[in-house]
Amino acid sequence: MTTVSLNPGAAHLTDWRAILDGAVASLGGESAKNIASGQKIVEEIVAAGTVTYGVNTGFGKLASVRIADADLAKLQSNLILSHAVGTGPALPDGVVRLLLAMKAASLARGASGVRPIVIEALTNALKADALPVIPAKGSVGASGDLAPLAHMTAALMGYGEIRLKGETLPAAEALKRAGLTTLALGAKEGLALINGTQVSTTLALTGLAAIARVFDAALVAGALSVDALKGSDTPFDPRIQTLRGQPGQIKVAKILLDLIAGSAIRESHRHGDSKVQDPYSLRCQPQVMGAVHGLLANVAATLSIEANAVTDNPLVLGPGEIVSGGNFHAEPVAFAADILAMAVCEIGNLSERRMALLVDPVMSGLPPFLARDAGLNSGFMIAQVTAAALASENKQKAYPASVDTIPTSANQEDHVSMATHGAFRLIDMAKNAASIIGVELMAAAEAIEHHRPLKTSARLEPVLALLRSKIAPLTEDRYLAPDLAAATEFVLSGAVGKAAGLDSFAECSA
Repeated sequence: MTTVSLNPGAAHLTDWRAILDGAVASLGGESAKNIASGQKIVEEIVAAGTVTYGVNTGFGKLASVRIADADLAKLQSNLILSHAVGTGPALPDGVVRLLLAMKAASLARGASGVRPIVIEALTNALKADALPVIPAKGSVGASGDLAPLAHMTAALMGYGEIRLKGETLPAAEALKRAGLTTLALGAKEGLALINGTQVSTTLALTGLAAIARVFDAALVAGALSVDALKGSDTPFDPRIQTLRGQPGQIKVAKILLDLIAGSAIRESHRHGDSKVQDPYSLRCQPQVMGAVHGLLANVAATLSIEANAVTDNPLVLGPGEIVSGGNFHAEPVAFAADILAMAVCEIGNLSERRMALLVDPVMSGLPPFLARDAGLNSGFMIAQVTAAALASENKQKAYPASVDTIPTSANQEDHVSMATHGAFRLIDMAKNAASIIGVELMAAAEAIEHHRPLKTSARLEPVLALLRSKIAPLTEDRYLAPDLAAATEFVLSGAVGKAAGLDSFAECSA
């Protein structure tokens, strides 16, 4: 198992993605020193009896209630149990892995005032593959992701459930089997664990990683469709892009030009082509996908900052200073999630339109629906309908979450970000877009078959080989659902981008 050394406050997006994909985390930098410093300050405040929010008071609207020293541990335990009221499906295992690491790294910066044992509980659970079962719904993205983080913490305390190496067990039993001790909370520690934007941030990062792979596959599918439709690569001329000056457009046009370069199909119609212009979904790819590329890079920058942030409350700022603020408000993540939702929606919209061209004999010059013996066979007729359905579903899901707010906690928390469900939808949206692109890849590959023995480019032929490893040419109608499932998985796994030599996530992370 790979181990990623995280430097709290300075970890890279590639570190977080490695954890999402199965790596474990260790904490480097000056973590031990910073943790000890913050812990000492909390202990001194408790000893002095100074009234401090979150240490010896109630929470939220109950902040004015002073709690006796003898009840401080129970205060934190009660906080976790009362806040563990999430609902809905469990967060995916990869998200929970990332959540444990990100919360540990945030606490390790020392501004939360927790003991080392609290951070070790998080990292040890990650190493043991003991993942708390966390309901996805119940956070409004302000005052921290309270309900989901409470379920995370409750599991480490022995309540709820844990998935131990893929098997769901009662939390106490799972901890015992894994050789882990149940966590007993001290002053301020429960609040430090459930305040923060880590759930919404991990979901947004999960969405970004998936959408980056979808983006790569969409560029590959777009290039393949241009060649399959005997379209022109002239609109990708760098001189056109330079006159506009948008960096993403310039980059995407170069990628598309490189992907098609050397295609025998393209050369077969370069001279004497009667078509004047291709439809927008072919020739405007640099403009649309270039804009998407810019959004992905901007979101990556925002989430990189947020993943390294201290976002609980109150914060330990120095000797005798524990100060209340609002770092738990997830508005930056909410905006980032909304941008990702719009971006992945447009990726799917463009792909579906290219798919529609591929099955339209008037536009493509190919057999109707790419079917051999059309009429007896329907070919890709309903595959395009599936792509259209998924594109429309993503349009519905793309409505911005961040424009919504609802008061909570007796109007103490009167403006919230809705970042968590804004980020959670990205997982479904990325899967929808991957299936849309999967349909396009299947159809484009089939269209290429009609141009054989001519070959496409050296960059695109390996993509066709990848597809043909699981998906045979459509010589007659057959049960297509397994083919679509295989194509979708090629997109989501990054195999399509890899086959063509692309990795946009690495670019975004630079």
